[in-house]
Amino acid sequence: MPPNVSFSELLTEAQQSAVHLEMRDAYGVGDEADDFDHWKRTGDRDADPASAYWAPWVDLIQTATARGVTVRRARVVSEPVTDYIRYEYAGTPVNIHAGEQVRWLPRRLASDLMLPGNDLWIFDGQTLLFNHFTGEGNWTEPGLELRTEPHIVKQCADAFEAVWDRAVPHDQYNLL
Repeated sequence: MPPNVSFSELLTEAQQSAVHLEMRDAYGVGDEADDFDHWKRTGDRDADPASAYWAPWVDLIQTATARGVTVRRARVVSEPVTDYIRYEYAGTPVNIHAGEQVRWLPRRLASDLMLPGNDLWIFDGQTLLFNHFTGEGNWTEPGLELRTEPHIVKQCADAFEAVWDRAVPHDQYNLL
């Protein structure tokens, strides 16, 4: 696979699974800054799957799941959670509406797990996409690192599954 392949291309090519491991307590990604600022001021989160903000993501996930791709997202979070995690939590019903399965793992329950140093996506258990962020939570340049070495993909897939097995489904997780 070429090193400059996009996330959308990887998800479009996936046939069975796409898993996402998120481990940061805050992100500062520019394309969601306005929505996050609005939520901080008002407590109102855009949760309309058809909105301009969400529709591209919902379409991408729904297209993948319609092909039979299982999409799972696991979030490792510190408690009490940050404002950013509260913001993510408020938007998670849209992820679920799109077809994702989402679970949350309190960081204190992950202490004995060997986790990768970066957030990641794994497609069909064969292609790994690391997400690189600055300390402030914005994308680095380059922000994505594609890896296909079987031993690295397996280590990360095992880490994801360990988190998934301990994590709490979204509808059962209560923010602290």
